[in-house]
Parts: sequence; structure tokens; C-alpha cells
Amino acid sequence: MAGNKAAGAGQGAMRPAGAAAAGPPALPDSFFDRDACLLARELIGKIIRRRLGGLWLAARIIETEAYYQAEKGSHASLGYTHKRRALFMDGGTIYMYYARGGDSLNFSAAGPGNAVLIKSGHPWVDEFSGPDALACMQQLNPDARGGLRPPARLCAGQTLLCRSLGLKVPEWDAQRFDPERLFVQDIGASPDRLVCAPRLGIPAGRDEHLFYRYVDPAYAAFCTRNPLRRGQVPGQDYVWVDRGGAVIV
Repeated sequence: MAGNKAAGAGQGAMRPAGAAAAGPPALPDSFFDRDACLLARELIGKIIRRRLGGLWLAARIIETEAYYQAEKGSHASLGYTHKRRALFMDGGTIYMYYARGGDSLNFSAAGPGNAVLIKSGHPWVDEFSGPDALACMQQLNPDARGGLRPPARLCAGQTLLCRSLGLKVPEWDAQRFDPERLFVQDIGASPDRLVCAPRLGIPAGRDEHLFYRYVDPAYAAFCTRNPLRRGQVPGQDYVWVDRGGAVIV
């Protein structure tokens, strides 16, 4: 996908540990302590950096979904359990669970039970996360025949994203970000407007109508399901919103 900074051969090899070795600083915990829908919008365009061995694997967040304890589509609406404890912890706590045979990544937001699901991403290549980091992501997430999955499809879904970054429920559920191993970064690439649509996979009768899904329009073709695909009706299936959530007419 255009927009990634070109990286020379050998970049992404062994580098010093820590967020300082991967460009701008990690987002502080206070960034995540905000309303779930606001957080879901603000996370679009941010970069997840995951250190694995001597490589910084990276993915740009292109699709998110907001969840609240007060609505029926959320895990938290089913009540507190030890497994769901991260949803009731401070903003910026990692909540992971199994879905569709794989791992899923969420970040808690302000308010008990509120969170944002990182629905999909796109591999990010720059001077800190180079071609060898991308190659590692492809090895972690091969296609059904064991071959190399195309970069554009590596993170095109919540479980594919986690597989490509090597994120597992047992290791990261209910943990905080670690600048030596996993953090989210602002590189100044947030889009001015977003596509807003109903969340995917919500059963009927569980607030499936809520427009709590946000997609970066420049990467819509690479997300879980393109909200701008043929047959989708503006104003009915999706709307355009600005960074503040106001509908753009």
C-alpha cells in the first residue's frame, strides 16, 4: 500500500530494545483513557509496534470497533469474570480473547467494561520496521497452503493481525503496554475523515445496528470487509464522519 516510507535492504535487523529504537515515543496510558468511540477513531492511522527477537514488527491500524458495557454487543455486557477482567481495568489495558480459531486484540477505554477491538491492520514498513520484519510477519502468518500470504492480506482481520504480530492470549491478556516489546505509536498519519458503519458479526438483537465501526477509507479494500464495496448505500450502510465523530454530509 502506498504511503509506507521506503526501507532499504537489511533494515529492521537487530536494533536496540525499547520504543526509542523505533521512532516516536509510545502513546501514554492517558491516551487510552477516553470514550470508546473517540478512542476507536483516534486509533485509526496509529502504528502497533511488536518486538520479536531483534525485529520490530509493525502494522498500521485501519479498522476498529467500539464496545460499551451498556450495550448488548460487548463481552462486558455479560458481566465481570476473571477472563474479562481487563475490560474493567484502566484505559490502555490489553484484552485478548479467542475468536474464529485465533487471537483477538482489544484495548480498554475509559469507563468499566468499555473497549476498542483492533479489527484489522496493514503491514507498515519504514526505517524501524524493514523488509525483514515484513518477511517475519509473513512467516508467522502463512496462507492455507503454507505459502507466503500477500502483504495486503496479512492483517486483514482481527485474528490475522494477531497472528502476523505474534500476539497470543496467554502472553498478553490483561497486560499493560511494554515499551520494550509492544506499544502503539503516533506517526502523524491519522486521516481527516473516516467511514463509519455497523460492527461486523454482531448477532441479531444484540445492538447490531449501532454505527461503532470505523475504517480508514484509504485502506478500505484491505480491511475485514470493505464498507465501500459495490452495493453499499451511503447514509444507510455507512456514513462519513470527521475525527470528532460528526457526520459529514
